[in-house]
Amino acid sequence: MSQQDNFDRIVSALHEAALDDTLWPSASALIDETVGMEGSHLVIFGGHSRADAEFVFGDMYSHGEFNELGRDYAQNFFSHDERIPNLLNLPDSRVVHVPEVYPDQTLKISPTYNDLLRRSKARNGLIMRMDGPDGLHIVWGFTDPLDPNGWGSDPLTLTTHLLPHIRQFVRVRQALARAEALHTSLTQLLDNALIGVLSLDRHGTIVETNTRALRILRRGDGVVDRDGSLLARFPTDNAPLQRLIARALPRWGQTVSGGSMLVQRPSGRLPLTLHISPVPHRADFGAQRVAALVLLVDPVERPRIDPASLATALGLTRAESQVAAALAAGHTVRDIAVSTSRTQTAVRWHIKQMHAKLGLSRQADLVRLVLMTAGLPPPRD
Repeated sequence: MSQQDNFDRIVSALHEAALDDTLWPSASALIDETVGMEGSHLVIFGGHSRADAEFVFGDMYSHGEFNELGRDYAQNFFSHDERIPNLLNLPDSRVVHVPEVYPDQTLKISPTYNDLLRRSKARNGLIMRMDGPDGLHIVWGFTDPLDPNGWGSDPLTLTTHLLPHIRQFVRVRQALARAEALHTSLTQLLDNALIGVLSLDRHGTIVETNTRALRILRRGDGVVDRDGSLLARFPTDNAPLQRLIARALPRWGQTVSGGSMLVQRPSGRLPLTLHISPVPHRADFGAQRVAALVLLVDPVERPRIDPASLATALGLTRAESQVAAALAAGHTVRDIAVSTSRTQTAVRWHIKQMHAKLGLSRQADLVRLVLMTAGLPPPRD
């Protein structure tokens, strides 16, 4: 199989995994096999310096199997990982050898390098940082190469070409996470009240929209439906939007790709964020089907939920009801902490208290209960 064929298989697997998190292990295994390594570690963190660096997400997989060392890194190593300052200064999408991101004076004494990376067989691996959404940093780390001769030019070239697709994978996953839709099917996603969803066929024609997307299109403030085609109101936005749509639709013998952009609005409101993700299928024999999914994120239009009514209906404290209403409106724990002058630890404590009080175990279930209590349609499992 050629290098281009391998690349196309991985990109297709990433598009599928972006819309179905159960497929990430198989996509990760395919990358391991093609690049020639034992596994990889995907980490997302925030902050501008070592002092304010905050771990947000991390998963380590080896040939499709979850590796507990990723959890070990989050709990015991991230807070004093000597690489963080150099990773923050690493140019976007530059691939470097792991020892290069350690200050010379710390390499021999670093617990992360000499303990964790030794156990995960990654001291001769690769690492790269990408600029993520909302000021976050996406770090992708590889274990040592299986080739005893080290890293060749082919895996390095392949890795570089994959980086924008990994970034887009993270963007789509984050958009779905904000909408509490990580575990929903494409059909169920159309029922989601927190994010606008449109499906396109192979010709780029709008096949179906959910209620939220329909409201955005009818307002015409940013994007419109014109004879079944999705268009941006401003020509300066419409040209790149049409290029994104074209790249996401299947073309014989060519690689499809997703993409994201901001769409400006005539009203002067904050721009819409638009994510386009291909929906890979096997042979369809020319049938008309959903070929791409468009996610519309409106930072202005959020469900209006009265915390006081929520507190009465569910027996919550004032602070708990404020947090619950904000979560149901699509805000993250970080957003809530900033807007309420609380720490993220305090916000998570309120969530934990509500779980215990209401007999729930997941944040998604709390959001569904809040939306139903407020008379709004909840996303479904």
